[in-house]
This record gives sequence, C-alpha cells and structure tokens, in this order.
Amino acid sequence: MFEFFFSRNVLSEDSGRSGFFVILLIAGSFLAFSYGALRVLLPDIGQRAGTIMALLALIMIFFQSKVVRGSAPLWLLLFAIVSQLLSWLFGYFNNPEWVADTPELDRLGKWFLFIGVAWWLGGSTSKSLAIWSLALAGFLLACFIAGGAGADWLRGLDGHRVDFNIRNAQHVAMFFGTALLGLLCFAPRIIGDGRWVWGRVLLWAIPTGLCLVGVVISQTRAVWLALSLVFVLILLLHIVSAVFGYRRGSGRRSKHILVLGAVAVFVFTGWVFKDTLNSRLEAEVPVIESVLSGDWDEVPYSSVGTRIHTWRAGLEWINERPLIGWGGEARGLVIDETEWLPENIKKEFGHLHNTFLDFAVSYGFLGISVIAALIVWVGVGTWRSWRAGVMPTDMMVFGYMFCVFYVIVSQFESYGFFWTGSYIQNLILGGVVTHIWRWQVESGQRVFGRRSATPKSQ
Repeated sequence: MFEFFFSRNVLSEDSGRSGFFVILLIAGSFLAFSYGALRVLLPDIGQRAGTIMALLALIMIFFQSKVVRGSAPLWLLLFAIVSQLLSWLFGYFNNPEWVADTPELDRLGKWFLFIGVAWWLGGSTSKSLAIWSLALAGFLLACFIAGGAGADWLRGLDGHRVDFNIRNAQHVAMFFGTALLGLLCFAPRIIGDGRWVWGRVLLWAIPTGLCLVGVVISQTRAVWLALSLVFVLILLLHIVSAVFGYRRGSGRRSKHILVLGAVAVFVFTGWVFKDTLNSRLEAEVPVIESVLSGDWDEVPYSSVGTRIHTWRAGLEWINERPLIGWGGEARGLVIDETEWLPENIKKEFGHLHNTFLDFAVSYGFLGISVIAALIVWVGVGTWRSWRAGVMPTDMMVFGYMFCVFYVIVSQFESYGFFWTGSYIQNLILGGVVTHIWRWQVESGQRVFGRRSATPKSQ
C-alpha cells in the first residue's frame, strides 16, 4: 500500500531519489490524496492540504522536470496571473473605489491547483482512479454526516429540495452529476469479468444509486439537462462500440449490456420521480415564453428569470470594457451598480450565475483567452495521449464527457468561482493532465508540434 501511494514519480527526471526529494514525494503525495478525500468532508483541512500540495509540486517541477516545466499549464498559470494584475491595475487607476486594495491573484490561481494534483499522481492511471474514488467516498460520507445522518435524504425523497449543508443544492447536484458520470464511464472497469462479479456489481450499484437519487432530490434543472445530453452521447458511444466490437468476446458484450442496463435504470428513475421533475421544469415555462417573444419587461424574477436579467446586466458591462474586464470584484459590482436591477435582487445575489460571463466581466477577453487555451491544450493532449496508448479509453471518454457536462452546467451557475467548482475542476483535470504529461515525457512530443525533448528511456 505504501509503495502504491508513494512510488517513484515517472514525470520526474531525478534518478537518484535523493533524501530531500523522497521526503517531498511522500509529503506531496499524502497531501494530494488528502485534498481529494477531505475537501468536502473536512473543508478546512482539505483546503490547506491542497494549497501546500500545489506549492510543493511547483518546487518539484522547477527542479525535476524540464518537460513539465515548459508545458502549457505552467505558462498559462503565469498568463493568468498577468491578466489579473493588468485588470487590477486598470481598475486601480480608473475606478479605485471598485477594486481591492491589492491584487487578488488567487482568484484564478486556485483554478491551477490541478498542476499539483497531476504532478503527484505521477502519470499513474491507478493513482488517478484512486484519488477520484477517495473523493467520491468523502463526498458521499459528507452527505450523510452533514445531512443529519440521513435526514436530508428522507426529506429529499419526500419531495423537498435538499443541499446536505454543502454550499447549496446547485453545487451538490453538480457533485452528484459528476460522480454519476464517472461511475457510468468506468462501469465496465469496475464490474469487469471473472470471479466475484456480482460483488463488484454491488460495489458499483450502491454509489451509483445514491448519486442518481441525489441528482433528483437536489432538483437542479441545469444538471438534469447536462446529464441528459451526456447520457445520450455515452449511449451512442456504447452502441457503436458494441456493434463494431461484437466479435471480440462475450465479456466485452456483457459490459456493454450492463452499461445499457444502467441507462435503462436512469430512465426508470426519471419516471418514478416524474412529479418532482415536472414541477421544476414547468415552473419556468412563462419565463422561456417571454424571452422567446423578446418581451424583457415581462420576464419575472424567478430562478431562471433572475439569471436572464443578471446576464443582460453582465453583457452591458462586458461591452464597456471587453479586453481586460473590471477586476476580481466585478461579479458583485455588476449586481450592485446596475441601476435597473431591483433592490431585493441586489441584496440576495452577488454573481451572474454563469461562469463564463463572470469570467469575462472580471478579466475580459484576455482572461477568457487563457482559459480557452487551457481547454484546447487539454482537449488535444487527451486525444494524442489516448492515441499513443497512454490514457485509457474510459478515462478519455470520461474527460470529454465531463467537459461537455461542466460547460453546460456552468452556463447557469458560477461554479468556477466557488470552492466547489475549482475543486472538481482540479481533481478531474489533475487525473487527465497527468497522463498528458506522461505521454510528453515518454515520447518527447509536444501537444502542438512534433518534439520537445529526448524521449525518456523505458
């Protein structure tokens, strides 16, 4: 067990395993897994573990890996710091009353904690799956502990919207949705073939059932929408794979049958909870009708209506300062300083309920470009590392499906600006990026380009 968690990091160029770096390896790996397991269950401990983990990783990367040190995430971290600094400077000299006294460089910095996660995972698929499994276990345990030892589950089954005392229902729903997505993508790996298959089915079915119920009782329409679209994509992928892989053996077919059966269970669950689903969906029909007719004055300040009004306000502010934005305080600034927004909305809300609009109004096109570049690099790197046989197929599918899911839900909530969003981003990206770096180290290839260094000897 010790050797598994603290085995040599294949991303490192250190072949001597000096005592100092061995100590850092043990400490950093322990902190990385603590961050994954405890960020929801014990938030303060998990947060501190993540911060120290990231700092230790930067030290190790600086001294031990030229390939990782020169990769896009490290450069984009630098550009993110620069974009925040420029935004703050412009605001400081033009609207000093609207910016903080000092630059708040951690706002985007926390998005890059995945660098630390990826480094300490060391290119290992087993460690990536382990940290994700620990995160799932920690989250589900928190839902029972923080949720009153099951009381919130019972309230949810009775038709109430619950949040298990974790931020709010939207954020809990995003956690459940991500977990459900992962459990579906990795179902064939978890269930497998051979002995004790029904024990593994049970091991998969219990958390899957909990997450499925959690998605429903947290009553978040954006998560329902995102999961519906992603499940269709996964279903199509499995149908295509089952058809073209039909002659590869009954074991492979049984995995596809199990996954298709899981989708059928999801559909059945939707039918069981159809009253809850219908009540949430039908409540906003008048809002959609008003928006489609272009009658903005008639759009009520309901859940969806409030979002639409704040998005309009955000677009007005983005139009005034599109390049570098209004600084780290812009999300609340838009709400507070937009004259036509009602006072009760100003008192209740402090952001735009849209990650990308919040990002654009804060850091403008410059900041958006940094994140867009990161998304493109990860997307292309995932494909190339999978084609090279470094990243497993199920992990590649999960990475892409999570991206689709997260982009959709982020249109309706500013997840990335809260600890919940940055945490889930860093965990998933960490597991994906560690494989991209491993492929780069072993092949000497760049994500964009042919060769970056001499391939690492095997």
